[in-house]
Amino acid sequence: MMSELIKSNIRKKFREIKEFNFTETQVTTSANGSILDEFRRLSWEIYKHLPFPTTEDEPWRRTNIKGLKTDAFYIPVDGNVGDLPEIPEYLMKPLVGEIHGGFIAIQPEKINIQLNPRLSQQGVIFTDLTTANEKYPDYLAKILGKVVRPEEGKFSALASAMAKQGVFIYVPEGVHVEQPLHSVLWAAGINLAYFSQILIYLEDRASLTFVHESASPNQNDGQTLHAGIVAIHVGAESQLRYIELQSLGNHVWNFMHERVQVERDGNIDWVFGAVGSRLTKNFSDLDLIGNGATGKMSGFYFTDGNQHLDHDTQQNHLAPFTTSDLLFKGALKGHSRSVWQGMVYVANNAQRTDGYQANRNLILSKGARADSIPGLEILADDVRCSHGATVGKIDPEMIFYLQSRGILPIDAERLIVEGFFEPIMQRIPYEGVRKRFQESIENKMA
Repeated sequence: MMSELIKSNIRKKFREIKEFNFTETQVTTSANGSILDEFRRLSWEIYKHLPFPTTEDEPWRRTNIKGLKTDAFYIPVDGNVGDLPEIPEYLMKPLVGEIHGGFIAIQPEKINIQLNPRLSQQGVIFTDLTTANEKYPDYLAKILGKVVRPEEGKFSALASAMAKQGVFIYVPEGVHVEQPLHSVLWAAGINLAYFSQILIYLEDRASLTFVHESASPNQNDGQTLHAGIVAIHVGAESQLRYIELQSLGNHVWNFMHERVQVERDGNIDWVFGAVGSRLTKNFSDLDLIGNGATGKMSGFYFTDGNQHLDHDTQQNHLAPFTTSDLLFKGALKGHSRSVWQGMVYVANNAQRTDGYQANRNLILSKGARADSIPGLEILADDVRCSHGATVGKIDPEMIFYLQSRGILPIDAERLIVEGFFEPIMQRIPYEGVRKRFQESIENKMA
């Protein structure tokens, strides 16, 4: 009897998650056999044969998704969403510079696109996924499914199959986009399923600054799903500054697969900020595939309530003389939890590699928890690689010292938290992004 009870408890703990209610008819959009349609059909077949991840899978060991109500989601089409709040004005203001070079707002059933005509004359493409499929299939073929593959996971395949919304950017060889491009995915509503692809291709000797934000209002009941892909190719001697902000509502379950490929002497400055969602599982890979490629990853996150944010980062040195530098810092309140798993991988031919990763966490309440797991896998013998991870609380003596100077305890804690995040702020050369992060700290501390 006891044996059967134990087996029953094990089955409950690891019970299979029900499949989503999505169907193959929701995948195909036309009968003309376009590159995007064929890719979606292939991704759907892969999705059907992949299992849901469980805590028995190493990358998911600390993130359990059994609470995801897979049978409750539907895709927003044909006026089935009702009245949803519009994108707030502050989300559409420039965070980098004073004006946009281009702006895309993605909402259920509609998308608004703006692009400076001078950029169009230079051959820059900044448009939505559907338009890219119809007008620029040859350029789309350069990156679709080439950087992030659908077989990488259940949610990667699902996003690849179902994403009809997204952003496609193409910068021709030698073109420098001076004014930043900006996009916002507005994922409002309850029980809706959002799927997106952000695809960026820079030819050689090009440059771009791009800001993308996923956001939605908070909801007290229900769940919303977002599964997305970010695929980026940085050509030889090109430079990309990519700022990614995640401020989804506290009811959103968010699953992301992201990868940047950097060619010879190319450079990526990747700034990441996360303050939203109920649960996030984010795979962020940096692949340095050309000699002399460099990449910097700067991450900021602040959780409260019952939030669960899991970020899995990979710094893959696949060529000689490559450099990577990662710093993620997070603060946690309430009963929230963060997970950071990082790996610096150095291939056997990647001599003279310089790789660094660090994760620092500040615990602000007894119920919060941070898991920090750095890692190194080095197959070359002429490298310089290091890592570090810390999880700690505010030193009471620091609070006492500030109180002795006439500062109230709540203000003292806020000042200490701001000081904790200052190294991240110093790595961000954009005043608007720093201000947004500082506002997030103030809101979380209130």
